[in-house]
Amino acid sequence: MSKIHPTAVIEDGAIIGSECVIEPYAFISQNAVLGDNVTIKQGARIVGDTHIGSGSKIYSYAIVGDIPQDVSYKPEDLGGVRIGANATIREFCTINSGTQKGDGFTRIGDNAFIMAYVHIAHDCLLANNIILANNVTLAGHVEIEDHVVIGGLTPVHQFVKIGESCMIAGASALSQDVVPYCLAEGNRAYIRSLNLVGIRRRFSKDVVEEINKAYKFLFRSGGGLKDRADELLASNPNEYAKKMCEFIINTKRGIPLEKRCD
Repeated sequence: MSKIHPTAVIEDGAIIGSECVIEPYAFISQNAVLGDNVTIKQGARIVGDTHIGSGSKIYSYAIVGDIPQDVSYKPEDLGGVRIGANATIREFCTINSGTQKGDGFTRIGDNAFIMAYVHIAHDCLLANNIILANNVTLAGHVEIEDHVVIGGLTPVHQFVKIGESCMIAGASALSQDVVPYCLAEGNRAYIRSLNLVGIRRRFSKDVVEEINKAYKFLFRSGGGLKDRADELLASNPNEYAKKMCEFIINTKRGIPLEKRCD
């Protein structure tokens, strides 16, 4: 049985799972769906067509599902938000609804850890096991693959894609796509190295070495990055090198490389 404080506002039509906790002055809209064991803490607002997966916690004064901050937004374009299981959304986060410019939804996968004051704009697509530190700001249509960590106070430009197991250092400013398994840092951020700490936590020593070999081939000096990706891909590489190559070949915003003065 769920525990709902009498001052919480739950509109008719909202679906509340079992064993949920809804604290004082929280708001749940008529189109919201909460899975089992969801906690909505004091003053949090769950707005619009928002689904939150089981075991998730939404902390005080977070606002999930409100309209996008987009000057071209029209009410008929409004979509919703989908959040997976075991998400942690800390205080004062804002997660905006998707629009018809995307697939209609802002999406966050399982096991997200979203720290205080993070902003996730309309139509962002976040995969599983993602950590966003305090004050990260994602513009619209950002895509983030599994096991990405973004340090605090980092803005990410609209339509940027961040590959699997990347680390974006705190206080960076990211405007281009980051290849899987890499670390980017700076303002403007560029790829500095592999994210060795992150990939060592996930993969065996042999896999880390394969990723390292691919990185050294792709990011060595001389020639074009896409040309080297084509060359490596033609050699029938392992799945990790293949993922890196395909990401580079398919990038739409470009890959941020260090600017060198000759």
